[in-house]
Amino acid sequence: MSMDCQRFLSIPILAVILLLGFVYYATVFIFINDWVGLQTSAGFLNALIFTSLVCLFLFSFSIAVLTDPGHVPSSFIPDVEDTVSSDQELQKTSSQVSQCDKCSAYKPPRTHHCKVCRRCVLRMDHHCLWINNCVGHWNYKAFFLLVLFGTTGSIYSTVMLISSGFHKDWDFGERVPLKIFYVCCGAMMVLLSLTLGTLLGWHVYLIIHNMTTIEYYEGIRAAWLARKSGQSYRHPFDVGVYKNITLVLGPNMLTWLCPTAEFTVCLLNFSIPKMQKSQKRSD
Repeated sequence: MSMDCQRFLSIPILAVILLLGFVYYATVFIFINDWVGLQTSAGFLNALIFTSLVCLFLFSFSIAVLTDPGHVPSSFIPDVEDTVSSDQELQKTSSQVSQCDKCSAYKPPRTHHCKVCRRCVLRMDHHCLWINNCVGHWNYKAFFLLVLFGTTGSIYSTVMLISSGFHKDWDFGERVPLKIFYVCCGAMMVLLSLTLGTLLGWHVYLIIHNMTTIEYYEGIRAAWLARKSGQSYRHPFDVGVYKNITLVLGPNMLTWLCPTAEFTVCLLNFSIPKMQKSQKRSD
């Protein structure tokens, strides 16, 4: 077995796959079947839609697990500018040209050392146990899409459960185990939808600001220090909502929902603050 496939040999990943299998079986063969029947056109259409969401989730999940989140090339050498005139520019340059104490090597901007992976990860967002991998530059889109498809699928399954529950003619003297099953599944699906929906909303916020989870918390401290010194703070990689979205999902809207589609981001947008600084100087 290859090293990449061994990533799937993880208890959290197996738990995700088992949960997905249970939700799929219950949604298609119990909720949809009890509601309209799988032989009807409505039942077939709902089963097809939900199956498509599950396949898209599995595809995105596999890409997020197997894709290297991004490593720093061994030949990376920072581009240090000759002289910096102001203290503010000096501080910005020193923050971009940093060295990892653990790897004993230079690391580009937006790069952080992962204690679990024991290496520096480009544009690291966080280390996710559920994919047994870091979420970084090269698999962030796949991670975002798996959360998107997971949220959509959970809500869809919840709607099927509620529709089936209202459609059934409950006999209060019988079918107690079935009622318990429906109540437990309903509680689980609502909790899953809320959890994934909250995570989705969080990453939508990060994407439209071109920010990572680590940078968000670093920005809180930077904003506090800026206010303390009477200055205003703005995230240096924020280039506008639409541009921020395309830097993650890609320039072509038709491929936004494809986790393997190419997207045009120069190495972690390292040049964005530098371009802004050069443009300011030329003005």
